[in-house]
Amino acid sequence: MKSRTPPWWRQALQRLVPAPVLSVALLGLWLLLNRSLSLGHCLLGSVLALAIPVLTAGLRPLPVRIRKPALVLRLVLTVAADAVQSNLAVVRLLLTPGRRRHPAGFVRIRLALRDPNALAVLAVIACITPGTAWAELAPDRSLLLHVLELDDAGAIAAHIRQRYERPLMEIFE
Repeated sequence: MKSRTPPWWRQALQRLVPAPVLSVALLGLWLLLNRSLSLGHCLLGSVLALAIPVLTAGLRPLPVRIRKPALVLRLVLTVAADAVQSNLAVVRLLLTPGRRRHPAGFVRIRLALRDPNALAVLAVIACITPGTAWAELAPDRSLLLHVLELDDAGAIAAHIRQRYERPLMEIFE
């Protein structure tokens, strides 16, 4: 009967490189930011790419488990389209401040989303979409969202639930 524990070298490698994708991304980012492929930058970038995930391992939430990878692309396209539309609305407000239709305000949205990774993605979506900002996540899982031009709080809550929360639940939970 085969043993279920991985060999010692695999365990050592997993301790040294706990997040290989993150390490590769960090190395790539380091080399791009320095615009150099010199030996020194490659070595320093590699040291940082190996050290940062080890040092920050305790800060990361649970491992990500994506249940519907095809839905990720659809969500990315949805967020991109909404970001473009929101950018245009914010530009309109900046160029013609006198034509502002509604004041800014806060919306409280009850979330059914429980996965910490999905909540983090929702926070990023709320913050990269111009005109909205994630203000608070209460212990009862209600999100307080600041909206630059608040007309109908119920419609905004339904929009967040329909376009972002539902796909995130399908992807992560």
